[in-house]
Amino acid sequence: MSQQTFDDAAQLAAQLLARRWLPRNHALVRRALIDTELWAALNQRLAAVGMRVIDNLYADHISLAMLRPAEVAVFGETGLAANNNLDLPRDGVALLVVLWSLIVLPKRQRQVARAEAKEEGQGEFFATDKPVPLAASVAPTVSYRSLLADFGNQLGKKMRLDANLKLLERNGFIIRRGEDIAEGPLLDLLLDYDTLAPRILDGALADVLARSTDPTVAPLLAKLREAEQEEIPEDEEQQEQNKA
Repeated sequence: MSQQTFDDAAQLAAQLLARRWLPRNHALVRRALIDTELWAALNQRLAAVGMRVIDNLYADHISLAMLRPAEVAVFGETGLAANNNLDLPRDGVALLVVLWSLIVLPKRQRQVARAEAKEEGQGEFFATDKPVPLAASVAPTVSYRSLLADFGNQLGKKMRLDANLKLLERNGFIIRRGEDIAEGPLLDLLLDYDTLAPRILDGALADVLARSTDPTVAPLLAKLREAEQEEIPEDEEQQEQNKA
C-alpha cells in the first residue's frame, strides 16, 4: 500500500489532533474555510479516524469532535448518557453553563447587532455581505469577584469554584486574565447555541442570571432579556393568526 502524501489537508488534520483547536486566522484554516476541496479533504482524513471539524461563524477558532459511531465505540451507551465526557463534576458543568450564558449570550447579541449595522451602512449593493465581528472584540469578560458573590453559594463556594475554574481553563473553555474570566477557544464551539440559548432565556436559569451584578455583563443580559420579552407578544399573535 502506498503511503499517503502529507499534503495540506493532512497537515491541518495533524495540527488539529495535536493542538485540539486552531484560530480561524491560521493560514491553513483560512484556506480551508474558502477552499471547498481542501475542506472536503480535511474532513475525509478526519472521518477515517472517527473525527469531524467543528466550525462556528461566531467563534474565533475551529476544533474537533467525534462522529456518532466513534462516540458509541469509545464511550459506549453509558458514557453517552453522561452529562459530559470530560469528567467534569456536576457543579463544574453548572459553572460552565453559567459562564457560557454570561459570556456567549451577550457576545452573540453584539456580533449580530454590529453585523446588521455594518450591513445597513454599506447599502443595498453590499446587502449580501454580512461580516461578523471577531469574538475577541465583542465578548465580555466576567469579573471573578462578581461571579463568586452572585453565584458562589450555588456553585460550591470559593474552593469548589476555584477548582472548577481551573478545570474549565485546562479544557479550553475559558481564559483567566487576572481577576477577569474571558472566552476560551472552545466555549462557543462545544456548546450548541441554538439548543442552549432558548432553554436559558425561556427557563428558570434566566431568573438566576438576572442576579448578576457584573458591571459589564449584567447590562448586556438585561438588554437581551428585554429583547426576548418584546418578541413574545408578536409570536403569540402570529400563532393566533395561524389558528384562524
